[in-house]
Amino acid sequence: TFMVDDWVYQYDTARDLMLRHFETTSLKGFGIEELTLAITAAGATLHYLKTTEHNQLQHINAVQRIAEDKYVWLDRFTIRNLELLDSPFHDGVPLIKVIDKTQSPMGARMLRRWLLLPLKDAKPIEERLSVVDYFLRSPLSVVEGQGVRFSISTQLQSLGDLERLISKVPMARVTPREVVQLKKSLQCIETIKNICAASNQTTLQKWADQLNPCLHIRNRIEKEIQPEPPALANRGGIIASGVHTELDELREISSSSKDYLLKIQQKAAEETGITTLKISFNNVFGYYLEVTNSHKNKVPASWIRKQTLTNAERYITEELKVFEEKILGAEEKINAIEQKLFEQIVKDLAEYVQPIQVNANVLAQIDCLISFATIASENNYTKPHLTDDGTLQIKDGRHPVIEKQLPVGESYVPNDIFLDRDTQQIIIITGPNMAGKSALLRQTALIVLMAQSGSFVPASHATISLVDKIFTRVGASDNISSGESTFMVEMNETASILNNISNDSLVLLDEIGRGTSTYDGISIAWSIAEYLHNHPLHKPKTLFATHYHELTELAEVYTKIKNFNVSVHEHEGKIIFLRKLKQGGSQHSFGIQVAKMAGMPANLIQRANEMMHKLEEKSLREQNRQQLRSAPAQQMQLNIFDPMSDEMKDIIQQLKLLDINKTSPVEALMKLIELKGMVR
Repeated sequence: TFMVDDWVYQYDTARDLMLRHFETTSLKGFGIEELTLAITAAGATLHYLKTTEHNQLQHINAVQRIAEDKYVWLDRFTIRNLELLDSPFHDGVPLIKVIDKTQSPMGARMLRRWLLLPLKDAKPIEERLSVVDYFLRSPLSVVEGQGVRFSISTQLQSLGDLERLISKVPMARVTPREVVQLKKSLQCIETIKNICAASNQTTLQKWADQLNPCLHIRNRIEKEIQPEPPALANRGGIIASGVHTELDELREISSSSKDYLLKIQQKAAEETGITTLKISFNNVFGYYLEVTNSHKNKVPASWIRKQTLTNAERYITEELKVFEEKILGAEEKINAIEQKLFEQIVKDLAEYVQPIQVNANVLAQIDCLISFATIASENNYTKPHLTDDGTLQIKDGRHPVIEKQLPVGESYVPNDIFLDRDTQQIIIITGPNMAGKSALLRQTALIVLMAQSGSFVPASHATISLVDKIFTRVGASDNISSGESTFMVEMNETASILNNISNDSLVLLDEIGRGTSTYDGISIAWSIAEYLHNHPLHKPKTLFATHYHELTELAEVYTKIKNFNVSVHEHEGKIIFLRKLKQGGSQHSFGIQVAKMAGMPANLIQRANEMMHKLEEKSLREQNRQQLRSAPAQQMQLNIFDPMSDEMKDIIQQLKLLDINKTSPVEALMKLIELKGMVR
């Protein structure tokens, strides 16, 4: 047994319920024998819903599982680091905001799923790319006489949220206005179906066969429901004229009531001579005659007083009561008949749940691919070439989000990337802060992800060997609530990568090891690069950005590790970011210059420069001492003029100021004694 929200189930009972529910539909992606526990759990969920009064579940007509062998693995760290759906920064822009040009709610939801679940199989990816290419060329539509992409987009704009609307039908929660929206959507579907069928694109023609305009129920809604019905079914005014004979008769009585009341008022005024007489209605005692006090002596004895006011009195008559019963009875009957007719339409509409869900799925895919074609046209994207040889080659790659956020007049600097398993598996990227190393890593991952989602990519050319997993370790963050430091979070994410890599993985590492001491960090980063290079089974393509310039020495030891750097130009103490990737390592990070650019106080920058020079001098002296200690005795040679010592600088300064031609022998002897004292 097992439990769902305190409900205890037997395996066999839940499994049988699941299979009964789907006996006329398909268990997509399920192996009946292999996934017994999954089927049983789904059956328990259905049982729970039915037991808690959610017993109309016709809209749940299929169950699917996310198959690991079908989609690219994106862990939660990668989804966060690549900022696919949201950004951790208040003014950050995620990828979805740049590429989402969908026209329908179904398309918007599907695009999010496509981003999180890129495909691993080349065939469906190529199908998507071919449709995008067709939409991008956008030939004239035979049906609409305009570009196919524009014609379909126009129809998609008029669609409602078919998925959510049709899910309300089995539970009888759909409103009259939503039923009319369903009708309008089905009309749009017929137009889209005809456009796709008339195209010469294979996938669109296949989708045209799947689209079902549901003509019978659509025509019935057109005929029986008012074009502009009320929002709620109990307000009346739902059913059109000519549908129900008794309903039309009752409406005639109700619509003529005003004229009849006017006749009663005129007749009573003529008989009594009360010129100010009027008929009104309230919920307390229905219709009444109101007479001002100046005419109350003219009221006939047959009238029944119901209420006395300050300036008037209210009366009812037998004729008014009969009329009231007739009118109110008609309105109640009208509401009852309309409610019954509308409920029958909703009941019959429930038979079309599955075909309308298929429509929604097909239209969502078309909407996503039109969105891909739109962004490709607007941003000059190119069609990627897919392979399976392990090669990743990107020419003039750009970051799809950053290039849209640049100031007017500033263009994005594109870069090339080449990775494979045999010659250039790992690239060590060095360069100064703010040069664009992280952007380069992210854009590579986004280009691969977009390509395997079926989109064109921001590059002049892209040859992409399909990846099965994308891993990123970017940025610094902690998890205080779980007691994890910044470095611990970094190590957790890195461990997840190293324990799950495959031969077709893409790994992006940024500043590994910076959360601990320098030597610890360098040691860990060095070992990670070696591990990825020397793994006996898997050779993941890796971009490794770092400020540890010592890692560039790896390229001298390992043949498949190459050094690249993001170049800058230094001029008069200022740096200009060229943002261009070139071969070779870099030995400078320009951190103090970046701090200056950020607006740090001038005296702080000056002090930082002084400290940096002292630390560099101290480090060099320490290296010299280590060399002296480790050198053999016969190779040791002392240098009395240590070029890095403060004492030597003072001696040099004294000698520079000394004019030998004007110095007497005694003065020269005194200066020699002074210099000797400085050496001591």
